[in-house]
Amino acid sequence: MLESNGSRPAYHQCYEVLRDRILTGEIPGGTKIVEEKLAAELGVSRTPIRESIRKLENEGLIVKKKVVKPTEKDLRNMFQVRILLEGYSAKCAATFLKDKEIEKLYEYVKIGKTGTKEEIMNANERFHNDIVSASNNPVMIDIIDRMQAIIYLFRKTVVIYNRPHLIEEHEEIYHAILARDGETAESLMKKHLETDLNFYLHVISNQ
Repeated sequence: MLESNGSRPAYHQCYEVLRDRILTGEIPGGTKIVEEKLAAELGVSRTPIRESIRKLENEGLIVKKKVVKPTEKDLRNMFQVRILLEGYSAKCAATFLKDKEIEKLYEYVKIGKTGTKEEIMNANERFHNDIVSASNNPVMIDIIDRMQAIIYLFRKTVVIYNRPHLIEEHEEIYHAILARDGETAESLMKKHLETDLNFYLHVISNQ
């Protein structure tokens, strides 16, 4: 059953439940998604279930109402695209972000040093999303948005398993953006995400 505190829309809670079950393998690849069954299980109408399925289809985890479990090759391919786009976005951020927006990035860095796991995950998400938004390119932003479930999987892994130097790397990217050094910001972001990818693949290979 879902939370009934009204803090988040039912469809978003349904999406998170489905996403997590798919990514952890609780709902295996090839499983047919049945709206009525999920609605009854989660205690909601079919509308939020339908909306969450649509989002997961957009992100590539459900195709023709069946679950798709990404392979290591899929993850590598998607992450290579993310590395290119976010590297470019970091370069844009150094040029286009206003001083107040750059200071916001540092707030996320500070939370990364002192926050709970949940707070660090949220700050990590906002740090990257603010930088992607700096590209001012709706096509790029949409491509990144279509990878949100996979990005979440990596974000959760690097935070839960305490990837070394994660927050220090964010701080280095912040300093490059603050210095308006686009080339360095781009290079640092690419290295940061490549390290995320390698760390994640190392973790899953040992499970």
